[in-house]
Amino acid sequence: MSDAIIVVNAGSTSLKFGAYAVDDAAGSLPLLCRGRIDSMQGDPHFVVQNAAGKPLDTHEWGEGHAIDHGTALRFVIAWLEANLGDRKVIAAGHRIVLGGARFEAPVRIASDVLDYLDSLVVMEPSHQPYNVLGARALAEAFPGLPQVACFDTSFHRTMPEVAQNYALPKDVRDTGVRHWGYHGISYDYISRQVPKFAPQARRVIAAHLGGGASMCAMLDGRSVETSMGFAGASGLPMATRSGDVPLGALFYLLRRKLFDDTSLEKMLYERAGLLGLSGVSGDMRVLQESTDPLAVAAMEYFIYAMTKYAGAYAAVLGGLDAFVFTAGIGEHSAPVRAALCAKLAWLGVKLDERANTSGGPCISAADSGVSVWVIPTNEELMIAQHTLALLSS
Repeated sequence: MSDAIIVVNAGSTSLKFGAYAVDDAAGSLPLLCRGRIDSMQGDPHFVVQNAAGKPLDTHEWGEGHAIDHGTALRFVIAWLEANLGDRKVIAAGHRIVLGGARFEAPVRIASDVLDYLDSLVVMEPSHQPYNVLGARALAEAFPGLPQVACFDTSFHRTMPEVAQNYALPKDVRDTGVRHWGYHGISYDYISRQVPKFAPQARRVIAAHLGGGASMCAMLDGRSVETSMGFAGASGLPMATRSGDVPLGALFYLLRRKLFDDTSLEKMLYERAGLLGLSGVSGDMRVLQESTDPLAVAAMEYFIYAMTKYAGAYAAVLGGLDAFVFTAGIGEHSAPVRAALCAKLAWLGVKLDERANTSGGPCISAADSGVSVWVIPTNEELMIAQHTLALLSS
């Protein structure tokens, strides 16, 4: 019998998963399949593809038939063990956004770990409760199955203390108000890929540009700054999240009673960002095709915000050796890459337009002072690798 690891990303009404073969001989983790269950609260449906993206199977529970995370996970693991030959799921890895002050690295999950992670929900209510719920549901459904939590915040715990602080009284900072940083699993993966492409690059800026967007300054593969701060709506503008907004403006909206704390948070996370600016869409693909002036302005704002952060991070790093684009927009939007590279010409960035159009991986000209790369991220594989490493140790 062969072994497999399942990687789980649990949301409020959905569950994404990937299954990886544990190949002891080669020491690799080849992808077996990837799938998801959507609309769990009203019209649950399951779909799974093989490693090449070819559909393998679907299943529907029927409209009006809600299922919980435990039911979904039992179905997924039963399907995997019935359809992947002689393989048994031996462990699960989970993406959990916030590890707090207690966890600066992946950790084996136990009940006290989940209790602590639940206590952080008040800091990050958008993803944390559902990430933890997925791990708790799996523990209840399969009590003996080892589980590992991997945190988006862990990679940024190498930031210097000055970068992790806010100018607030100590009693406030002691409640957990600090610069946590997110997308750390993605940056962890990218930090391990950069030496394969640019082995001499020490000072690197990576831009994880997707529905959620952020930038990270890395020195020798370690995070020294990142744009997302205490929570996931700060930093760059995103598909529907605001990015940086002046605190005074938020107090003003509350004083005007246009929002309460709940509706204000909902607006900042769901109605702002590129969607709020354009009034058209939060999807960069739609904005790029649109001739609406507001869509054009939204794209310009996105580039402008990245330009500011890139300049600041080059200063923090004391120069720049390489710039990396990753995630959905970063990997697939040649116009966004070209627009930002044009703004960074003062740093020595010179684009190879043909390479950029074809998607790289190297998209900088031979005489560019900074090498520029398109490197696909793989958070799921990173979680599988951390899970296997913890099991092995």
